[in-house]
Amino acid sequence: MKLDPLDHKIINALSGDLPHTREPYRQIAEELGVTEEELLARVRGYLEKGLLRRMGAMIAHRAAGVDANGMIVWDVPEDRIEEVGRMLASAPEITHCYARPRFAEWPYNLYTMVHGRTRAFCEKTAKRLAAEVGIDRFKLVFSTREFKKTSPRYF
Repeated sequence: MKLDPLDHKIINALSGDLPHTREPYRQIAEELGVTEEELLARVRGYLEKGLLRRMGAMIAHRAAGVDANGMIVWDVPEDRIEEVGRMLASAPEITHCYARPRFAEWPYNLYTMVHGRTRAFCEKTAKRLAAEVGIDRFKLVFSTREFKKTSPRYF
């Protein structure tokens, strides 16, 4: 899908916080110099073409009591990375799942994130997932402090 400058502006506007008004899309449209109908038609087009997956609320999870954020790093044989990656990505507890290169002293090549109210929940989840995918070489690393969390800006 080829994006034009208006697409870039719309995507950037929707990537941040929505205006706190009764008609946030109307306000965004006005700021971009288009009608609300044109804005919403483009958003529907992004959804139909798979450019936009969804729109949703992002909570401040620590303020909501979800303090345990664990990154599970997996040492997966290269010939199983696709299979294991897809299995872990399908687990509802996993929010992010990426394959990355290994390094000389860091053998892990698959990274997943799990969030919970307690570390024990994350540890239990990691052990269960390890058994399900048949990988016993993993580590669970917890976040200790959040310095920044924001939606990405692509344009």
